[in-house]
Amino acid sequence: MVDEKKLTFEEAYKQLTELVKKMESGELPLADSVAAYEQGIKLKAYCEQLLKEAELKIETLKISA
Repeated sequence: MVDEKKLTFEEAYKQLTELVKKMESGELPLADSVAAYEQGIKLKAYCEQLLKEAELKIETLKISA
């Protein structure tokens, strides 16, 4: 598994969507599905964090403009 903290938003989101596709395919063994789900939760949280930071930055720029 990759350390999500070193990924850009786009890279993390791509990995997340790939994990979802794999899990939805039903081809992963149970243990791999659980590991993919765990990684997906981390990637989702990381993407949300990056989006919140970007939103805050935009709001700050609006206020100072």
